[in-house]
Amino acid sequence: MNRPFSPVQIYKSFVKIIPYFGVTFGVVLGTVCLALLIAIGLFCQKQSRLHFVRALAVGYINVIRCTPSIVLLFIVYYGIPKIALELFSLNLNFSSKIIYVIISLALIYSATLAEIIRSVYLALGRAQYEAALSIGLTPWQAIRRIMIPQGIVVALPNLGNSLISLFKEGSLAFTIGLVDMMGSGNLIIARNYGAYSLETYIALAIIYWTITLIIEQIFLRLEKHYSKGRRSLNAA
Repeated sequence: MNRPFSPVQIYKSFVKIIPYFGVTFGVVLGTVCLALLIAIGLFCQKQSRLHFVRALAVGYINVIRCTPSIVLLFIVYYGIPKIALELFSLNLNFSSKIIYVIISLALIYSATLAEIIRSVYLALGRAQYEAALSIGLTPWQAIRRIMIPQGIVVALPNLGNSLISLFKEGSLAFTIGLVDMMGSGNLIIARNYGAYSLETYIALAIIYWTITLIIEQIFLRLEKHYSKGRRSLNAA
């Protein structure tokens, strides 16, 4: 039986989905923290004088870029428990699904972050760092006062775009049973026996669209704030 389109159901779905924003936010936050650690390691590898070490980092980044997110998610979700059981006799089948989502997304996001860090490093170079040391600043002061503020300006546009992509990629978590915003939307549809599917997905689209715009505005404001010194310098 076909039901007429119900705008009220969009609101009802919206109200039921919003409480699961915390799960989605937790996935994104955990992914960023883990991915940053991996990305720093990859960047250091790519700066190594050893060809073999550089090749490992380049190979990792290329493989990750060529692997669909959902495929990597399933590999991590099914692969880690299997490896843990066979090699270490650990049963991880009952561990939280959010851990596997964060690991898989961090592997993907780290490749992007490593390239962003590398582009910032190439854009700034070592000349300013060495100049800061020559006037008496310590290495940490040179990094904190000179390199990081300029690096943020260079990195922010790419960081914003990659964070938005990560936020949307996180919607794949429901495919392994994690109940985040996307998962809660699918549960609503299942409880209604497939009814009001359009309304539920419209509610999801509105939520993702709104949060994406908020992220975009935050990064635009940050870029404007950190670009003040550069604009003043260019004007002079």
